[in-house]
Amino acid sequence: MSIRRVVSNITSTRMEESREFYTTLFGFEVAMDMGWVITLSSPSNPTAQISLVRGDDSVSQGSASQGVGPTISIEVADVDAVHSKALTDGYSVVYPLTDEPWGVRRFHVTDPNGVILNVLSHGSESP
Repeated sequence: MSIRRVVSNITSTRMEESREFYTTLFGFEVAMDMGWVITLSSPSNPTAQISLVRGDDSVSQGSASQGVGPTISIEVADVDAVHSKALTDGYSVVYPLTDEPWGVRRFHVTDPNGVILNVLSHGSESP
C-alpha cells in the first residue's frame, strides 16, 4: 500500500483565529480554503499539513453532520483497495466510499480506539 500523506484534522469553531495562529507562528501557507475546511501546508515540505475543520452546525460534510468528524486524514494511492480491505477485515466503516464534489474519493473508518480516520485518494488517482 502506498501512503501519500497523513494530515491532522483540527476541529475549530474559530477558523480565522486558528488560520492566523498556524500561519503566523509556524509559517504554514493556505493550500486550500473551502470555508468549512482549510488545509495549511509547510512551504518547505508541502506534505506536512494540518486541516482546520469547522466544528459547528453550519456544516454537514460526512460524519461531521453527526457532530463527530475524522481526526486524521490518510491519503492513499488506491482508496478502493483500502476500503475493500477494511470491509473484508470487519472494520467499522462509518461513512461510505463516496466521490465528493471537491475531487476526492473517500470513506471514514474507526480504529480500535474509536478514532475516525478519513481515508482518501484524489479523483484522478482513483479507479
